[in-house]
Amino acid sequence: MKFDFKNKRIVVIGAGLSGQALVRFLIERGATVALSDLRKQEEIAGLDSLKGLPVRYDLGGHDLELFKQADLIAVSPGVPLDCEPLQLASSCGIPLLGEVEIAAREITVPIIGVTGTNGKSTTTSLIGEIMQDWGRNVFVGGNLGTPLVEACFDEYDGVVVELSSFQLESIEQFHPAIGLLLNLSSDHLDRYHDLQSYYQAKLGLFRNMTAADFVVLNADDPEVCRLTANVEARKIWFSARGRLIEGMTRLGDKLVWNWSGADIQFPLSDLKLSGEHNIENAMAAMIPALLQGCPAGLAWDAVCSFSGLEHRMQLVRRLNGVAWYNDSKGTNVGSVMKSLAGFSSGVTLIAGGKDKGGDYSPLRPLLKQKVDHLILIGEAAQKMATDLSGSCDVRLVTGLEAAVEQACEITATGGTVLLSPACSSFDMFANFQVRGSEFERLVRQLPVGEVGL
Repeated sequence: MKFDFKNKRIVVIGAGLSGQALVRFLIERGATVALSDLRKQEEIAGLDSLKGLPVRYDLGGHDLELFKQADLIAVSPGVPLDCEPLQLASSCGIPLLGEVEIAAREITVPIIGVTGTNGKSTTTSLIGEIMQDWGRNVFVGGNLGTPLVEACFDEYDGVVVELSSFQLESIEQFHPAIGLLLNLSSDHLDRYHDLQSYYQAKLGLFRNMTAADFVVLNADDPEVCRLTANVEARKIWFSARGRLIEGMTRLGDKLVWNWSGADIQFPLSDLKLSGEHNIENAMAAMIPALLQGCPAGLAWDAVCSFSGLEHRMQLVRRLNGVAWYNDSKGTNVGSVMKSLAGFSSGVTLIAGGKDKGGDYSPLRPLLKQKVDHLILIGEAAQKMATDLSGSCDVRLVTGLEAAVEQACEITATGGTVLLSPACSSFDMFANFQVRGSEFERLVRQLPVGEVGL
């Protein structure tokens, strides 16, 4: 059910990309809008995009009277629902709607929703590539970068949206036609009381799905299997470890799609994306398109032409026999484990940043097997050093520039330097993209030697 925004007093809390997009959307629909953020104006990027719009600014703190007088609070994904102004508004009976919920009530075309701890962005992008190659005009966004509410400004044949646990916390009527849960592992324990609370937020994806809908699930993930046992929608599984009666599975050097009498094979030798995790992403991404009738060959060609996302296992250069990789998007332990799995040995790993409350010790076995040197930066450095002591050579440095310089000095010819932080970027950088770009800049300015790229 759509919400009537005309002449409503609405406070948008959180002035990031999603908050700014909400402001534009709500003003266009006749609302009186205030934008509230703890940060000061000079600390917020992109506010120039709102220049000339009739928006009231409540920056550098929250005016609680503003929240008490509102007809609705529009919540940006990064804002915790238990913060004081939202608790106050809720106690006054004022409705809280998240950005995804507001957008979804306006969207009339089918929605494909993608969530999980790792692989969301790659899988969402792959689905978009397939759909676009198939001739469908689809919106691709959400947590990937472009706020979902931007889809309300144009006409599309469909929507593919990456969904974080934060976005799914405020789901009420959001109802995708196809929902994907890729995997579950520890993350965001700085926001959630425990791991099960984080998992339950993810399961919000399925809240309004029915037997007429499809869910795409990872058969190799025991938590996914356990937690989706009672999901009403029709389940389609993918597995990188063995043949399924139905669904998408890996058999040696090929993928096999078994569904409604089809038995189609795809040779993995055609795939540009590297790493076991990307085989899982490719399997998951093809299923929504195949369910909707996309020719299998076209879907596979689109997947095989995709070379990967920026800041995700991106080869920056080769210098003096050392390969440098930017995996700035590796913001949790599970993601770093998947990235390290693609290397044999001789890795210098640069990690650290803002601690998210998790346990770093699951990295220990891979560090012992594959990593010669671990260089730590940021607020989490000391905690990581304690958790990972004895697994390899551990060094703490003052920042990313010092980490790059030291990695250049100590990494042996034939080795690899990998930036894969296992932490968020917010102690030193605005986001993981800025962190990754700075890493690339620092790497590219290292003294030229034997450069292969």
